[in-house]
Amino acid sequence: MRISFMLAAAIAAIFAGHAEAHARLLHASPKVGATVTWSPTELRLWFSETIQPSLSRITLVSGDGRPVRTGRLALDPKDKRVVVLPLLSALATGTYRVSWETTSEDTHNTDGDFVFKVGP
Repeated sequence: MRISFMLAAAIAAIFAGHAEAHARLLHASPKVGATVTWSPTELRLWFSETIQPSLSRITLVSGDGRPVRTGRLALDPKDKRVVVLPLLSALATGTYRVSWETTSEDTHNTDGDFVFKVGP
């Protein structure tokens, strides 16, 4: 009986910890705060949990606040924690802000933003 109780308590603790988790941004490409010398063709964001792309949004705006045209947000087929946002045109030299609002598989929402620069 005592072993059953301890096993049930351990399982409850594992699931309680998982239920409190939120998808955190681990890293991105281009890197957060980086200056790149080339125009990326896509944005990649690595999260700590699987993201639901249909309930998530990533936007890219130029330094003067103009939205950058992007393709459809998708998951990397090899890693469901990585979201990919194709860029439909080359980026000019300047600063860009990436903003995201994501919903993870456990339905928790997170958001944030970062900048990177395209420069010579």
